[in-house]
Amino acid sequence: MARPAGRRAEILETFTRHVAEFGYERTNLGNIAKELGMSKGTIVHHFGTKAQMMRELEANLMNRQLDAVRSVWERLDKPQERIAAFVFACAVLQVVARDATVASQREVVQLADDPGMQEVRKLRHELQHMIEVELRRGIDDGVFRPVDVGAVTLQMWGSVQWMWVWFQPGRGHTPEEIGSTFVDILLGGLLVDRFGLNVLSDPNGEVATVVSETFAADSAR
Repeated sequence: MARPAGRRAEILETFTRHVAEFGYERTNLGNIAKELGMSKGTIVHHFGTKAQMMRELEANLMNRQLDAVRSVWERLDKPQERIAAFVFACAVLQVVARDATVASQREVVQLADDPGMQEVRKLRHELQHMIEVELRRGIDDGVFRPVDVGAVTLQMWGSVQWMWVWFQPGRGHTPEEIGSTFVDILLGGLLVDRFGLNVLSDPNGEVATVVSETFAADSAR
């Protein structure tokens, strides 16, 4: 995914960091302008409103997550591998896109009814649909137990969305280790045969490695 460049990108990155640290309501464009040594009018010129900046923050993160999951899934075919990869990707995002992830997840209901967030909701629904498809495929293949696919998808989504509250990168656990615990619990409850679960949840295994390599290649671009 191409990254925005220049002054506009610098403004959005600073805004993202402020939202992650202080929350959307307490983020002040005047403070951002002061930090960057520019006028508030310059920020307004680039984005118009604080709400528009939040929309772009959300859209950029969702697109990055979708791009990563699609790339990983091109290398992994089995439904259990793909679900595990999604979970690992959510954990790795906590590090490689820390500010954006925290800002988005702590403000998950912010602008929820805003018509301008329609594109973000569409992207989120697309990713959730991808998960649902893999869950159904796993059930049809006899890999997963019959479950309420919609409910399990939301349960999975909700659990990884709250990771930012307690996971502090660099303090004891790698994102792969955190992802491993989630995979073990989430897939452990889905798999008909738990033999091989340790391979799927291995923080140094193939699935985790594919995810890490994908994000490393993305960051290098």
